[in-house]
Amino acid sequence: MTGFLIKRGLQALFVILAVTLLVAFAVRLTGDPALMLSQGAGSVTEQDLANIRQALGLNRPFYVQYLTYMQGVFTGDFGASFMGGTSVSRLIGDALPATLMLAFSSLILSIVISVPLGIRAAVKKGTSTDQGIRILSLVGLSFPNFWLALMLVLLLAIVFPIFPPSGWDGPMSLVLPSLTMAIILSATTVRLVRTTMLETLSAQYIMVARSKGLRERVVLYKHALRNCAIPLITYLGLQFGNLIGGIVVIEKVFNWPGMGTLAFDAIGGRDYPVLQGSVTVLALVIVIVNLVVDIAYGIVDPRIRTK
Repeated sequence: MTGFLIKRGLQALFVILAVTLLVAFAVRLTGDPALMLSQGAGSVTEQDLANIRQALGLNRPFYVQYLTYMQGVFTGDFGASFMGGTSVSRLIGDALPATLMLAFSSLILSIVISVPLGIRAAVKKGTSTDQGIRILSLVGLSFPNFWLALMLVLLLAIVFPIFPPSGWDGPMSLVLPSLTMAIILSATTVRLVRTTMLETLSAQYIMVARSKGLRERVVLYKHALRNCAIPLITYLGLQFGNLIGGIVVIEKVFNWPGMGTLAFDAIGGRDYPVLQGSVTVLALVIVIVNLVVDIAYGIVDPRIRTK
């Protein structure tokens, strides 16, 4: 088990280093922060721009900037924002809880939606109920997340003003963005639950449980669903990265005060430290979740430890 943990930990470290290096390189292709900071300052000379770059440390070689940044990452210091000088760690500390709250509420809501539908489709295999659920999952899978978000805002915040359309105005503001992400995630989860339940329901121990006269609800939720939990948990853990990626877009649509909004604003302002810090933290969250899933799966199934 120790070797398995070391291997997975080294893989996670490699991913973090690769992501930070790629982001640090790509973000410098978006434009010159000195030009953004000098806008509205009237006549600006090349010497003025050079002074700004020197003050921001942008005149140093790329590898020096990257190593300095990584040194700060390992000490929890992501630098200061170019736009105002606020600590990036403080900005992330304010935005990260909102993103995590949205991510986990979306995940929980998707489970509430997809598990009963998947079980129902498996039990009613080949019937109109099964076909209807499968069609709904296919339709949900076809929706772009930003389009679905806009449609939900139009329907449930404008036509029927039930929920706030954007921003944070209490727990009700969490409903629309969570529902948007849950529908997208549930579209594939329903199919997974249906497939695993069909395999489980044909197992011999399920027939034995039914022959003992157990109620169908007990057979489905106590015996069958328990054996479907491992692939379902693994899938949801691996899909967490896609969930975070989708949330970045959803946050901007709903003006949600999270990491996605922070990253979008940083791109527009060529704010290298904020953008690098945001992507690094999001990548770290995804890696940690996947690492936990790998470790849990390795504990449940010892064969995984040898891979």
